[in-house]
Amino acid sequence: MIEVKDLYKSFEDKEVLKGISTQFENGKCNLIIGQSGAGKTVLMSCVVGLIRPTMGEILYDGRDLVKMRKREWKMLRREVGMLFQASALFDSLTVHENVRFPLDMFSDMTEKERNERAQYCLERVNLGDAGKKYPGEISGGMQKRAAIARAISLNPKYLFCDEPNSGLDPKTSLVIDDLIHSITHEFNMTTIINTHDMNSVMGIGENIVFISEGRKEWQGSMDQIMDATNEKLNSFIFASDLLKSIKERHEAEKLSKMAN
Repeated sequence: MIEVKDLYKSFEDKEVLKGISTQFENGKCNLIIGQSGAGKTVLMSCVVGLIRPTMGEILYDGRDLVKMRKREWKMLRREVGMLFQASALFDSLTVHENVRFPLDMFSDMTEKERNERAQYCLERVNLGDAGKKYPGEISGGMQKRAAIARAISLNPKYLFCDEPNSGLDPKTSLVIDDLIHSITHEFNMTTIINTHDMNSVMGIGENIVFISEGRKEWQGSMDQIMDATNEKLNSFIFASDLLKSIKERHEAEKLSKMAN
């Protein structure tokens, strides 16, 4: 589990994170949601160690990232997988070589073991036959799956996903959501997803952290969202007419059950 305690982050005179405290639960898909500029990208960047917070604690199973020395951080880095928004595959490497790259950098495996692990990860995301192709030769959805395979190649305890459905059509987005969800439970990872996709929120949001203007406004599951009373959350989640009608129908059904 990852715990964030009283986290602040300022850039010069602009305070972006304002005392956020939350928990990201193990074995679940933890989502960070909020409007553009709310601070969710800065929050994820602090938690993954890309940005140093101004104040606060970031605890990885009790280990404070903020206080870690370089050697300790390098050891933790082996436990972390990262899925970038634009997949970030190396164009000059084959899909197989891309997936094997973290193993080449951070593992003590033999070359045979690295190749076998890379192939296993490709097969896990249904890309077993795509290893010899280059990123430019496969679709955007396949690139995203290859990036997921690379992210899990070191069998991480913690998986970070930055806008995993960015640029994908709705059908492919659902495939990526299902894949991330199943992998999270299969490997019992702490998965943290930064997303704008309401389908992801309602589909795989097992632990959702909603932030607004640098503060945590609400936290709960996708099931609890329908009954949430936080006005800022409702304004954000149910902005579309479709989602608004779903919430209104839910409230009507709840009142009907209470009346009966």
